[in-house]
Amino acid sequence: MLKLDRISKVYKVGVFGGRDLTAVRDVSFEVGPGEVVSLIGESGSGKTTIGKMVLRLASVSSGAITLDGVDVSTVKGSGLKGYYRKVQGVFQDPFSSYNPIFKADRVFVMIKDAYFPGVAAGEWRHKIGASLEAVRLDPDQVLGKYPHQLSGGQLQRLLIARALLLDIKLLVADEIISMLDASTRIDVLNLLADLKARGLGILFITHDLSLGNYVSDRTVILRRGAVVEMGATDRVFGNPLHPYTRKLLASVPQLHRKWEPLAAEAEPEAADGHALVRAEDDHFVAGGVPG
Repeated sequence: MLKLDRISKVYKVGVFGGRDLTAVRDVSFEVGPGEVVSLIGESGSGKTTIGKMVLRLASVSSGAITLDGVDVSTVKGSGLKGYYRKVQGVFQDPFSSYNPIFKADRVFVMIKDAYFPGVAAGEWRHKIGASLEAVRLDPDQVLGKYPHQLSGGQLQRLLIARALLLDIKLLVADEIISMLDASTRIDVLNLLADLKARGLGILFITHDLSLGNYVSDRTVILRRGAVVEMGATDRVFGNPLHPYTRKLLASVPQLHRKWEPLAAEAEPEAADGHALVRAEDDHFVAGGVPG
């Protein structure tokens, strides 16, 4: 469904844009229908930039992103509106997506004005109710409320419900639970699992390995803008081949023991986006790394 083929993103930085900063380098992977792919990396690894390129919020410097075989960079004008019928994003801070002087369900009004201007009021209320029920929200508890009257988890689920009104095929979920409390996180993760079961493809962007392990079918590990390892989640987590992946997994807090200083490790060499090699079926790692 979604395919990224050796995409790169280069920014012009410095005085008068005299230097190039490569944020993403030769990244390739796919997201299929009913599949959750986790894009995992530390801050600055390029994962959010990739999400923005998929959502057409940032241009692609080289390579191609295709949806159902169509290069998304060629979609313009009315075609772009059609693209957003299929692809939507939900971001890290739910409060930043709402104007505090308007009621939170204004996000539905904006969707109606743009995509469903001819739908009768009664039918529209039914569509909103069905969409809210799909994300486990009670319409009586969330409609007509201002953003400050709702929790972060409710606001995030409102945004997902908004996306579902368009009958989307792909959801880009960029750190959508990192600002939620622990009791709410599991509800949103289980919601994503429900959406996956309905055939929705999800690109789950996170820096939290435990969350990626919990929710995803396949995992892509990013470092400095390049893929160092990717494959089925159980293989990447169960048998990490790249030193950087091992280092990330070793840094995950363990509930059954107290903190202990980690032994010093040699810094992994910079990833080479051109050197991914197959280690096992559907398991790739940056070349030159022993399996």
